[in-house]
Amino acid sequence: MRCSYFALGALFLSHLTLAADEQEAGWVSLFNGKDLTGWTPKIAGHPLGSNAHNTFVVEDGILKASYKDYEKFDNQFGHLYSNLAYSHYILRLEYRFDGPMMADAPHYVNLNSGVMFHSQPPQSMSLEQSFPVSLEFQFLADEGKGRRPTGNVCTPGTNIEVEGKLVTDHIVQSSAENLAPEEWVTIELEVHGSEEIIHRVNGKEVLRYQAPQLDPKGHVVSTKELLEKGAPIELRFGHLALQAEGQPIWFRNIELKPLPQQTTQKTQ
Repeated sequence: MRCSYFALGALFLSHLTLAADEQEAGWVSLFNGKDLTGWTPKIAGHPLGSNAHNTFVVEDGILKASYKDYEKFDNQFGHLYSNLAYSHYILRLEYRFDGPMMADAPHYVNLNSGVMFHSQPPQSMSLEQSFPVSLEFQFLADEGKGRRPTGNVCTPGTNIEVEGKLVTDHIVQSSAENLAPEEWVTIELEVHGSEEIIHRVNGKEVLRYQAPQLDPKGHVVSTKELLEKGAPIELRFGHLALQAEGQPIWFRNIELKPLPQQTTQKTQ
């Protein structure tokens, strides 16, 4: 009888393991936990590929935006770009803020970072350009000064639509709660080309919008050169880029799950 119970228990555990494996099927790691393979840095004032001042480092399996080797920030806004561009996918990662911002960075940088997506290629950026034309899943933490939710969308050089209405505000707030800076936060970004984009924080949907597009007026970041070169208004794909804008931050478990392009169902 004991053998029968043991066999049934082993079978049950095997079933749970198989179910977990099936659930995780399709996820691809974008960060190998060892180095920057698959990613390219672009830091304002420095050529593409130069990891100036060791801004992006890997320690103990964590990808860090670090300012240990900086004398001052001096508007050296940095981004770490995926070498590939993506269109239909779910991106998930964990982030955690690490200490104070650089003293000479703009005030808004405090406990502020993010991941850019549908970004212009880093090769198309000017030497001094601070931010790519893109969308941003913004990461924020509580400053103790009132509501400051993470998971907002920021739109450097872009616009979006919400429920069919064009929105030209640079920041559209999410419904997320204030989160402490020392905690690890899990985010998911679900992107269906230009049809639908969904932000999730710790497993909960906090924002949904549609029709990402270039802003002809080029607010925050100029779009003039891209438009002159024939870039389409509609944003259907682009690169990912982790931010380093003067606030130290850690990233880990960076994974992507490709979605079929015919997937248009709105998930909850």
